[in-house]
Amino acid sequence: MKSFENMKEVVTLYHGSKSGIRGSIAPISRERCDFGKGFYMGTDRTQPLTLICNYPKAKIYTLSVDLSNLRILNVEVGLDWALLVAYNRGKMETIKNSQIYSRFENMGKGCDMIIGYIANDRMFVVLDRFFNGEITDFALINSLSALKLGTQYVALTEKACNKIKILEEQALTKEDRDRLKEEGNINRSKGIDMANEICRKYRREGRFFDEILKVGE
Repeated sequence: MKSFENMKEVVTLYHGSKSGIRGSIAPISRERCDFGKGFYMGTDRTQPLTLICNYPKAKIYTLSVDLSNLRILNVEVGLDWALLVAYNRGKMETIKNSQIYSRFENMGKGCDMIIGYIANDRMFVVLDRFFNGEITDFALINSLSALKLGTQYVALTEKACNKIKILEEQALTKEDRDRLKEEGNINRSKGIDMANEICRKYRREGRFFDEILKVGE
């Protein structure tokens, strides 16, 4: 499911900002993000663009990230990935202090960076259906293989942020933002269609989110 490791490589990643980066790069995103509070970057340039296209001062950054001498948690795509996202989005608060809650609360502790799949526009729809009890874990896992998910790198510490260099900064024009909004709407519609198909195909197989949490209490 996961591994702690030190990597010896430099990767090129992308970050979208609503109004541009001011000052030094820091792990100061909002709390309720996929892997907690940090500085989020992705391998797919398009993905962060869809998150910032509603903001007139939005900018996209191309980054160089040195992974050497960092303690990194690699999270493979699957149920544990979905439950880690659930924890960080506050979906497990009803079982706080339980065994399963503690497991995901402590999963990234001591790490400088977490690497895992991005819940893109289409995956957001399927994940929400799982969290809301509309589809099972079996349906969720089967949907993961059908989606082309990018990978996100989340710098959790100042040490990790200090290893990030900005290669390029680009402002988005109104035309860019309008086009990206349309693409985002299309992707969300595809996610809804996929979720509906998954619900029909796997509605009797697997466990629902509340059942998983109950077992872990």
